[in-house]
Amino acid sequence: MNVIDLLIKLLSYKSITPDDDGALSWMESYLSDYKAIYHNKEGVKNIFLTKQFGTSDVHLCFAGHIDVVPQGDGWNSNPFVPVVDKGNIYGRGAQDMKSGVAAFVQAAKDTKEFQGRLSLLLTSDEEGDAVYGTNEMLKYLQSVNMLPTHCIVAEPTCEEQFGDAIKVGRRGSINGVLHIRGKQGHAAYPEKSINPIHSIAPILADLAGMHLDNGDEHFAPSTLVITDIRSGMEVTNVTPGVLKLMFNVRNSTYTTIDDIRSFVEQKMQGLDFTLELSQSAKPFVTNPNGVLAQTLTSAIEKYCDITPKYSTAGGTSDARFIASYGIEVLEFGVINDTIHAPNERVGIDEVEKLYKVFMQVIKDFQIKG
Repeated sequence: MNVIDLLIKLLSYKSITPDDDGALSWMESYLSDYKAIYHNKEGVKNIFLTKQFGTSDVHLCFAGHIDVVPQGDGWNSNPFVPVVDKGNIYGRGAQDMKSGVAAFVQAAKDTKEFQGRLSLLLTSDEEGDAVYGTNEMLKYLQSVNMLPTHCIVAEPTCEEQFGDAIKVGRRGSINGVLHIRGKQGHAAYPEKSINPIHSIAPILADLAGMHLDNGDEHFAPSTLVITDIRSGMEVTNVTPGVLKLMFNVRNSTYTTIDDIRSFVEQKMQGLDFTLELSQSAKPFVTNPNGVLAQTLTSAIEKYCDITPKYSTAGGTSDARFIASYGIEVLEFGVINDTIHAPNERVGIDEVEKLYKVFMQVIKDFQIKG
């Protein structure tokens, strides 16, 4: 079986979060010379496939998820019966991220030598809440002293051309809910009420789209993005008594949840309000001059004839959990232009090159690690 055969096999599993549909046990049998460690919880399946090749302490891991989002409407074919057409493979998960999984599974299968330990970490819950997925497996690996030293997450990172972007980090995500209390009354007697809409109106310009830091070469500025405002009873003669405003900040390493709290509270001085903040992901950045980044960059240059940029754009991924354990982690995979869309597809050439890049990383890491 080659990497394309393997991808077509994986696409045939209807592995909608958190059901792996048997894909993980099949991969266990496919990599029969790797030790399989399962750590399942609350219906989520997690597998760690590992093999000690040499005596070095270097432990290189490839990580990813086998689960996919629901197919949705608008497909031209059955999303779980892969179709090959004009150099592309169509199916749910083709880009996000069964192509990446196929590439590193086949690379692990074909690796005969490595100076240390080579491992694969796979979960069935990344597209969902991700509560019992990768992070649970990492907790277990820490308890048995088997955490990787370096990791590549094969998420689809490229933007326009395969090889054009490596994720060297991710922004964090902080959610805010602001309640402003006023005094409900008749619209004809505004002097007898306190209208929270009027209270917030002059402040909105100091909140909406505000940059909370200047960012840097890796991070865009942390920006306060208002996502929802609601108030009133959808009538024209009643002044509302309360307003609810929701916002999100994709924060860099320069802005913390405490910084956001202080910023908002200062702007809201004099108003009767409550502020709730929650952080679903913390920002991180991996040294682009480190051995993993340089090895991966060299492999991309060899097979893609392009020098990738180092990016932290986009949403979150399981790399945030991996980074929190002090593991040097990067993300690299195919182009991401049809992820979560109907007729999701990936170029066959991309998948073959991704496999070659991963094989080259494994080979070169023995020298540089």
